[in-house]
Amino acid sequence: MLQYMLKRLGVAVLVALTVSLITFSMIYLSGDPAIALAGESATEEDISNIRKFYGYDRPIIIQYLDWLWRALQGDFGQSHYLKSSVAGVIFERLPTTMLLGACAISFALILSIPLGVLAAIRPNSLIDRFALTIAVIGQAMPSFWFALTLMLWFGITWRLLPITGSSSWANFVMPAIALGYYVTPGVMRLTRAGMLEVLASDYIRTARAKGLRPMPVLFKHALRNAILPVVSLAAVQFGFMLGGSIVIETIFAINGLGFLAWESIQRADLPVMQAIVLVLSVFYIALTFLSDMLNAFLDPRIRVR
Repeated sequence: MLQYMLKRLGVAVLVALTVSLITFSMIYLSGDPAIALAGESATEEDISNIRKFYGYDRPIIIQYLDWLWRALQGDFGQSHYLKSSVAGVIFERLPTTMLLGACAISFALILSIPLGVLAAIRPNSLIDRFALTIAVIGQAMPSFWFALTLMLWFGITWRLLPITGSSSWANFVMPAIALGYYVTPGVMRLTRAGMLEVLASDYIRTARAKGLRPMPVLFKHALRNAILPVVSLAAVQFGFMLGGSIVIETIFAINGLGFLAWESIQRADLPVMQAIVLVLSVFYIALTFLSDMLNAFLDPRIRVR
């Protein structure tokens, strides 16, 4: 187990370093950052002073190593627009995005796993067709359109839930449903396919032939093996939710990391944009690593690969 963990940890570190290099390069994608900061009416002397002040006159590799070292210590510099610490701004907004992501993935798992199990137990039945219909609708419907529909019916027409803000639990109901429903089809179909494969295996038939009760066979033997790919998918989708929350948070005006990313793009606040991309990427890598460890714990055969 230790050898497998170290191997996966090494891969995660290499991916994180690659992401950090790409993230750092963002500042130069639109040209010279000193010119962008100085403005159109700036003189050459102004541009030169800004370049020296922010250290843009140093070699690129030195800038990257210095930025990476400071980022490892939690120092992402200062926001050009807010004139405050980038780390402070990000970690002030991060809990809201994490809460939204946790609510969304919980909604997706609570809806999709039972539907997938029921569809596998009763293939080609009414519940199976209902589950597949939900999957098709979820894959075909854009999350922003679904969010606007929820807002129209539950927020404006029936006035059951607040439309904007993040001050109470009610503010997270519609955003969590809109964000989580996009994940539901993939998890449900994977659960259904995994259960169908496991239920047709020899050891399940043996367990039934030995007279074991249906519920222990279903949950203790079948679901435990069928759930392995679902764990990996759920971790990956949770990472996608954190990164993709920018659309949902903007629609519902939730003061989270996604809304901060949209604001930073509008303001061309490069340090904040860099930090958001790096933080969300590290979360995604960490979630993938944790899902690998959980799968290795659930299935010892994975450890010897």
